[in-house]
Amino acid sequence: MLKTSDILVLARKEKECQKRGDDVLTSRQTDLLKIIIEEYIQTAKPVGSKLICDQLNCSSATVRAEMSNLEDYGLLEKTHISSGRIPSEKGYRYYVDNIMVPKELSGDDMLKLQCIMNNKSLAVTDVIEKSMEIVAEMTNYTAIVLGKSSRNNLISKIEVIPISDDTLVAIVVTDKGHVEHKNIYLSCKVSSNDISKTIELINKLIVGTPIDEVSLFLEFQVKPIISNYVQQHEMLYNAFYNAFNDFSASVNHVNMSGRINMLNQPEFNDADKIKDIISKFDDKEFIQSIENGEDDKEINIYIGSENSFDEDVSIIKTNYNVNGVDGTIALIGPKRMDYDRVITLLNYIKDNLDN
Repeated sequence: MLKTSDILVLARKEKECQKRGDDVLTSRQTDLLKIIIEEYIQTAKPVGSKLICDQLNCSSATVRAEMSNLEDYGLLEKTHISSGRIPSEKGYRYYVDNIMVPKELSGDDMLKLQCIMNNKSLAVTDVIEKSMEIVAEMTNYTAIVLGKSSRNNLISKIEVIPISDDTLVAIVVTDKGHVEHKNIYLSCKVSSNDISKTIELINKLIVGTPIDEVSLFLEFQVKPIISNYVQQHEMLYNAFYNAFNDFSASVNHVNMSGRINMLNQPEFNDADKIKDIISKFDDKEFIQSIENGEDDKEINIYIGSENSFDEDVSIIKTNYNVNGVDGTIALIGPKRMDYDRVITLLNYIKDNLDN
């Protein structure tokens, strides 16, 4: 049975360990933790002392002692199947906050993103989504774009281009310069005169309307009077209403790339875990909750229990705002995510969108 004095000594040591983990580590401990985390990120295998001895030119006894210290501080964990160590959630957080330095963007990565960023024919939303698709491929993580247009985006002009007898393309321009297009399908041939009158009426009544209120204005401003001006009013109204209702709904949309990438990670080879991850990806309301704080444009990292998605994943996300179009971009990956590379990629996208 422990004496009171022994209990006090143990409690003091535990407190010192906890405090040491929150404070700055020694140079050797920092190097050791960095090696273990970055090696584990790449291999997903526990890291043994031999690798560290070779890199730090230390004896195995010294390395084992320091690994034990870092384990006491709560920064490393020891697995049951190996004598090596893996980072704890606290270890990842210490690494991200105190050790990690964002990587320089490789020439290959930059070239792939520049091809999208410099494509002037793409709308802002398309640039963002295609850029994140490329990032998902580069990293083998899941990329999410939660897009929404600011209520300050007002309808400036609507134009229509006939594609065929039963297909039109409606082009919507906002006062912030945002351009969106929607296909409109007609159930039968309609005179060009009726189409022109419909567009003229819509432009007259809804210019200056917030983009997320277009469908409401169509219903309450256009529908009651369109029959006075347009012969085939019912079909044209329904076609335009459906198109713009879809447009309004896309104000808050979810675009996901690399959904199965998460399932290729070795951490997620359990059937129940896979089922849980897939069900969360299928829940749009849940995914929408990943959205960043309204005014937060920094890149934020949520490791394990810090996010509501899953304790075995990390989420890196940030907001964007370009020409009145705003939203959130995020990457979801395992806790051993390649944090330094992901932050560089997201920063590159943000910086180029702002330009």
